[in-house]
Order: sequence, then structure tokens, then C-alpha cells
Amino acid sequence: MTMTDDLGSSIAPQPHSLLRGWLGVAAATGGTFVVVTAEMLPVGLLTPMSRALHVSEGAIGLSLTVTGLMAAISAPLLTAWLARFDRRWILTTLMALLSAANLLAALTPSFAGLLAARVLIGLTMGGVWSLAPGVAMRVAPPARTATAMSLVFSGVAVASVLGVPAGTYLAVAFGWRAAFTATAACALLITFAFATFLPRLPAERATPLRGILTLATAPAVRTPLLIIAFLVTAHFAAYTYIRPVLESTSHATPTTIGTLLLIYGIAGITGNFLSGATSTHSPRHTLTVITTVLAVTVLAIPTLATTPLSAAFLLTLWGLAYGGVSVATQTWLFNAAPTHRESVASLFTAVFNAAIASGALLGGLVTDHLTVTAPMWLAPILTTTALLIAALTRPAAR
Repeated sequence: MTMTDDLGSSIAPQPHSLLRGWLGVAAATGGTFVVVTAEMLPVGLLTPMSRALHVSEGAIGLSLTVTGLMAAISAPLLTAWLARFDRRWILTTLMALLSAANLLAALTPSFAGLLAARVLIGLTMGGVWSLAPGVAMRVAPPARTATAMSLVFSGVAVASVLGVPAGTYLAVAFGWRAAFTATAACALLITFAFATFLPRLPAERATPLRGILTLATAPAVRTPLLIIAFLVTAHFAAYTYIRPVLESTSHATPTTIGTLLLIYGIAGITGNFLSGATSTHSPRHTLTVITTVLAVTVLAIPTLATTPLSAAFLLTLWGLAYGGVSVATQTWLFNAAPTHRESVASLFTAVFNAAIASGALLGGLVTDHLTVTAPMWLAPILTTTALLIAALTRPAAR
């Protein structure tokens, strides 16, 4: 006998208690929090890291690009290569490797050692981010799988609000290496949580790499992947350079900008849960609203964000909208291929991380060759393209 979750996939019942199921969801949420914190940690540590390793800040910034690209490559590869293994032990092993990679970053005396650590972080990130949503849905109560997925993706938002700033504060107090050491300790804690709270989770369906790549060409799967590509590229083309934009338009001080970004992050967490509730019933309508708000908000910033108050209002709208992108698009993907959840999750992770790298690069090129506010004009064009795709396409039925 099987039971069907609220995203439409048929799964075998798991012999575990309700409490242990939610502890498993919490572990998966902690996993996404730690991998995203590890990925973004150098953002707040560029200057001390460049001084200690005797390279430019731009070179340290390359460590983020390396991590993102490695995550994009590893997500479908690991999903295919490890398809037949128990998910509990895959996640446990990946988190142990993440802990070791962050410890290597903390101890390395050279830039080459840092890049090696960042490659390993990207590899583990691709695997964890691909598997965590599906695992959370399998261990959560059948009627609460949408909530479980929202919790998992809240780890991404919380990492931006708390993880990266906490690492920055640690670096100020104890040095940048302490931030990586603390991240390694958090990863080790999640390693034990996976081993303790997750039940045995045999693979639901083994899909070879060729099958995963073929799945990406199916119209029902290709559509949400295109929306992800345009939305995330648009977001990071603009958001990566939001500080100089706010300094130019609202004359905000560094302290004020920190407060504004905190407001944005809190709004993003709220948007994640709001989207989780609405996208269960209609991910297409949810994404139509999200893309409309994003396009209008980003377009308004160069002309309307003239004071910290108006900037705070616009960043709140931006955060509420973008906070729902991950859970809404992932819901659409799971509805499109309910028997290939891990495969589409790996495609989601690959496209998402490739879009992060593309958006940051594209925004930088536009900023260097045009004006500091140019990314705010470019992003709505990309977002409007995603809007048209979302509005004109009907997702798979639940």
C-alpha cells in the first residue's frame, strides 16, 4: 500500500515516528543553511582573506564563482552516480566532506589550497541541495510535504540573513579563519543530525545521467527551468550590485545599507513561507505574481529609492517576491515529474547556481561599461521574459 503526498508523487510509507520525521526535516533545513552559508561566506571576508593569502580581492571573489560552477556541475552528476545508494548515508557523507572542506579553507596557507577547498564545497553543495528537498518530503507527514519543502528552502534565506553576517562578525572578533572553522563545526553537527534522525531512505528511482539530461528537454520540465534561469540571473545581476546603487540613489551610509539588507532578508524568509502556502495550489499563478512584483520593484529603485525609507519599502517588496522563487519553481518541477523528484531537483540546483554566476557576471559587465544603476534596468527585461513564460504556460496538474 502506498500513500500520495500533496505534490502528487506516490511514495512508500516510512516506519518512523512523527517527531523523528520533523527532526529529519529540521536536519535537511540545517543542511541547506550550512551549504549556502559556506558558499557565500567569502562575501564578507574578502579584504582579510586577500591580505592573508597575498592575492587581490577579485581573486578571492573568484572562489565564489568556482563554488557556484562546481555546484552546477556536480548536482546532476552526483544524483546520477549515487542514484542507487541510501539517501541517509549520502547526505551524511556529503556533510562530513563539507565540514572537512571548510576546515581546509580555515587552515590553508595558500590561495591554491583555498580554491581546492572551494571546489570541494561546491561539489558537496550540489549534492545536498539536490537531495535535501526530496528527503524532507519523504520523512514529513504526507499532508505536510509542502510545509517541509518551504522549511528546507528557508535555510537558504536564513543563511543570507544570519549565516553570512554571523561569519563576518566572527571574522572581526577572531579572524577570518574562525568563520570557516565555525562553519566546519556546524557542518559536523548536521552530519550527526542526518545520521541520527533520518531513517533508511532507499532510492525511489535510479536515473542515469543521460536520463536526467533528457528529462530537462521535456516541455513540462523545461518551462520552470527557463523561468528559474531568467529570474535568478535577473536577481543576481541587480542584487549583487545593490550597495553601490543605494549609495548612489539614496546616499545611504554603510550602516544603513546593512540595515536595509537585513530588512530584505527578513522579507525573503517571509516570502518563502507565503509562496510555499500558495504555490501548492498554483505554482504558475504564484510565479506570475512574483515576477510582476520583481520587475516593477527593481525597475523603480533607480528613480524612487531616493531615501532610506523608500529604499526599505522597495527592498521589502523585493525580498517578499524573490523569497518565493525557490519553493514555487521547485513545486512546479515536482508536479511536472513527480516520479523523478531527485532528478528534477538536481536540474534545479544546476540551473540555479549557473544563473547565480551568470547574473553576477552580467551585472558586472553592465556596471563597468554603462552606469552603476544599469543592472536595475537590465534585470526587469530578464524578469519580464520569465513573466511571459510563466503567464503563457500551464504547469502539470497536481
